[in-house]
Amino acid sequence: MDYNLMDALDLLEREKGVPRDTILEALANALVSAYKRTPGAAEEARVTIDADTGEISVYGQVLDEEGNVVEEWEDTPDDFGRIAAQTAKQVILQRLRDAKREQVFDLYEGREGDLITGIVQQSDHRFAILDLGDAEAMLPGSEKIPFERLERGNRVKALVLEVRGEGKGAPIVVTRSHPEFIRALFELEVPELVDGDIEIKVIAREAGHRTKIAVASNDPNVDPVGACVGARGSRVRQVVNELKGEKVDIVEWDENVTAFIAEALSPARVLDVRLVEPEEPLEEGQIPTAIVIVPDHQLSLAIGKEGQNARLAARLSGYKIDIQSESQDLGLDVQGDEDVEFETVTEGDGDQTSDEGDQTSDEGDQTSDVGSQTSDEEADLGSEVRSQKSEASEEVAEELVEEVVDEVVEETVEESSSEGAE
Repeated sequence: MDYNLMDALDLLEREKGVPRDTILEALANALVSAYKRTPGAAEEARVTIDADTGEISVYGQVLDEEGNVVEEWEDTPDDFGRIAAQTAKQVILQRLRDAKREQVFDLYEGREGDLITGIVQQSDHRFAILDLGDAEAMLPGSEKIPFERLERGNRVKALVLEVRGEGKGAPIVVTRSHPEFIRALFELEVPELVDGDIEIKVIAREAGHRTKIAVASNDPNVDPVGACVGARGSRVRQVVNELKGEKVDIVEWDENVTAFIAEALSPARVLDVRLVEPEEPLEEGQIPTAIVIVPDHQLSLAIGKEGQNARLAARLSGYKIDIQSESQDLGLDVQGDEDVEFETVTEGDGDQTSDEGDQTSDEGDQTSDVGSQTSDEEADLGSEVRSQKSEASEEVAEELVEEVVDEVVEETVEESSSEGAE
């Protein structure tokens, strides 16, 4: 070893903050391992490095049963200088990596939950690496937004999930699929959230598809939904753009459970919400149930594609939601289809269209493949009952239902008679 290396160690100590003595100690330990791999090496040895000259000496040792040195001699190999140079290079690089990791850990320790911005350095199905400028962050595949493609050079935002002081890989782990990522994005766009004028009470998310958030106002002069939506949807649009088109529904929090469940099923219109009183007190972990009545033509919208809207509403409210159509509630569901229930713990995928700038969307644009709960005749019957009921009292509506049922029965009998005559 020469003075050039010792000068390099001094430079590393000044610029990188890596103590010179620490590197020399790590180098000595590494050289002991290198010496033991040489032919004819002693079983035990120690290595000394002169801190001024950089001269390396290897001493073979014999130890007794208690580990005490009973014999020692100098046994520095002739070509040990070449081995020492290679080992020194590896040790210095490793110490630099460790020092960099420690600096990053000190810089980001305690910042879990913070929103950061990085540039994609590399990305595949396993993970993505983000350059944060002063550090690198790893975005695991499980924390990505499903079906999202992160191209090299893209600037993206993520939420700090974990800061690790030890282990392999980047010390910072980030996420884009966590529900709290939505909160952080809205706090970036909505100053009222930071000021405390409004707050996000609950978030229900199926990453890559749809998110529902419930917001409440702490200031009677501030509309929580309007503040999150922004002028012409400007604020929520920024969030949606960062989520690559993921739909976001914003509903207003209500302490009245029935009112909040009806709001959570937005954009569907709800006629009635009935909380089911359990026969026995619920045990820990059990979920209460609510029966929700919706108009016949709103049933598919309330359920959502593959049950997504009802599923998110259940998570948002904390209730198991049993959705029934108006016809079912009136006892006109002659097919006896089972009620559709959704729990807060149900998972699933699927898309649901919604207006980016509003907490609700055009009902005409919302379609679902879940399936109608009634047959074609029942759907026509429910549609006629619905149009009549909007203009009459409940008693008149019941009379109209009976008349329509009689007409359907008569038509069915006449068709059967004509087929029998033929």
